[in-house]
Amino acid sequence: MSLAKKIAKNTIIQILGKLLSTVLGLFSLALITRYLGPVGFGEYTTVITFLTFFAVFADFGLTLITVQLISDKNQNEAKILNNLFGLRLVSILIFLSLAPLAAHFFPYSHNVKIGILVALASFVFPALNQIIIGLLQKRLSMGRDAIAENVGRIVLLIGIILAQKFNSGLNGILWATVASAGINFLVHYFLSLKFAFIKLAWDFSLWFKIISKSWPLALTVVLNLIYLRADTLMLSLFKSAEEVGLYGAPYKIIDVLTTLPFMFAGLTLPILTAAWLENKKDYFQKVLQKSLDFMIILALPLVIGAQFVAKEIMTLVAGSDFAASGLILKVLIVSVAAIFLGTMFSHAVIALDKQKKMIGFYLFTSLSSLLAYLIFVPRFSYFGAAGVTIYSELAIAFFSAYCVFKYSNFKLNLKIFFKSLTASAIMAGLLYLLIAPSYHLLNKNKTSDLIIILLLAIITYSLSLYLVGGVSKNDLKMILKKQTKSGGQTYGSGPAA
Repeated sequence: MSLAKKIAKNTIIQILGKLLSTVLGLFSLALITRYLGPVGFGEYTTVITFLTFFAVFADFGLTLITVQLISDKNQNEAKILNNLFGLRLVSILIFLSLAPLAAHFFPYSHNVKIGILVALASFVFPALNQIIIGLLQKRLSMGRDAIAENVGRIVLLIGIILAQKFNSGLNGILWATVASAGINFLVHYFLSLKFAFIKLAWDFSLWFKIISKSWPLALTVVLNLIYLRADTLMLSLFKSAEEVGLYGAPYKIIDVLTTLPFMFAGLTLPILTAAWLENKKDYFQKVLQKSLDFMIILALPLVIGAQFVAKEIMTLVAGSDFAASGLILKVLIVSVAAIFLGTMFSHAVIALDKQKKMIGFYLFTSLSSLLAYLIFVPRFSYFGAAGVTIYSELAIAFFSAYCVFKYSNFKLNLKIFFKSLTASAIMAGLLYLLIAPSYHLLNKNKTSDLIIILLLAIITYSLSLYLVGGVSKNDLKMILKKQTKSGGQTYGSGPAA
C-alpha cells in the first residue's frame, strides 16, 4: 500500500473511530448523570478534577514531547520510547500518591475523599498510554488508537450498567472508570507491538536530557491546567456539589467536542514538525492553513447552533434534572472556537520548537485567570467560571498564534472564516424558524424532533458552505499528496515488527 493510501485509510479510520467514541462518551455521560443526579455527578466531577491536577503535574510535558523526540531521524526510537515509558510511570506514581494526602486538607465530603482513593488507578493507565499514542502518531497509525479507545468506552458502559444494577453509587462508577482505563491501556499496548516492543528503561542520563528538553513544555502544561481546570476546582471549594454537577455536565460535552481538535492536531504535529525540520516552510504553511480552515469550519456552527438548542441538548444528554445547564452550555460553547484554533496554533509552536517562548504567556494567563476565578466564582457561581474560561482560552489562542506568526512568518488567510460564518448565519436562520416559540415548526420537546432539527441544521450548513465555496473535495487529497511528496520518508523510518 502506498504511503498516501495508508495515510488516507488511517485518517478515515481514526475519524470514524472518534465519532463512535464521541457517541459512546455521550451515552456514558447520559447514564452517569441520570444515575447520580446533579449532586452525585458534582461529587464525581470533583474527584476527577482533583486527580487531574496531580496527573498533569506528573506529565513533565512528555505527552507532547514524545512525537517531537521520535520524529528526529538521528534519535534511537526504541531507547527513547522505553525511557519515556519508565520516566512516565515513576512520575505519575509519585505525584498521584500525594493526592489522597492533599485531599485531607480540602473541605470535601467523605464520598469525595473515598472516591479519590478509588479513582487513582484510572489516571495511571492513561499516563502510560500517552507514550504509546506518540508512537502511533509518528507511524500514522492512529486507527489503532481509535480501536483501543472504543474498546475502553464499551468497557466503561458495561461497568456503568453494572454499577446501576447493583446500586453501588459513586464508587461503582469510579471502579468502572478504572476498569475502562486498564483495558484501554492493554489494547493500546498490544496494538503497538507491530511497531515497537515498549518496556521500562532506567537510563537516568537520558531521563535528565529528556527533562531538560521538556521542562518548558512541562511548565506550560501545568500553567495550562491552572486556567483550564481551576474553574471546577474553585466551584467545588466555594459552591455546592449540585452547582458543580450542573457545570460539570456541559463542561463534559465541551471535553467531548474538543477531543476532535486534539486528535487532528496530533495527526498534523509530526507532519508540521518534519516539514519545519526539513526547511519546507511553504509546505508547513499550507498544512497549517488547511488545518485551521478545517477547525473554523467545525467550530463556528457549533458555537452558533448551540445558542438555539443548548437547553434541549442538555436535557437529551444529561436528563431533565440538568435543564438548567443549558444556559451554562450557551456560554461555555464560545470557548470551543478558541480551543479549536488555539490547539492548532499551540501544536504548531511545538513543531517550531518554540515552547520556551510561550512560558511568559502561559504564566500571565494562568495567574490572571486564577485571580479572576477567585473574584467571579464566589459571586457568580458557574457563570463566573464559564466567563473566565472563555477569557483564558481566547488569551492562549491569541498568544500561540502570535508565536507562530512571529517565528514562522505564517500569514493567516481568513477567506474560509467568512464563508463559514455566512453558512452558519444561514443555518441560524433555519434554527430560529424551527425553535422560536412564535414560529416553531416542530415540537422541540420531543427527542425525535430535536434530532430532526439537528440533522436539518447540519445539512443546511454543509450545503450552504459548499455553495459559497467554503469547502472542496480536493482539499484533503491535496494535503495527502503534498504530504507524501514533502515528508513521506520521515514517517517510514524506525523498527517495525
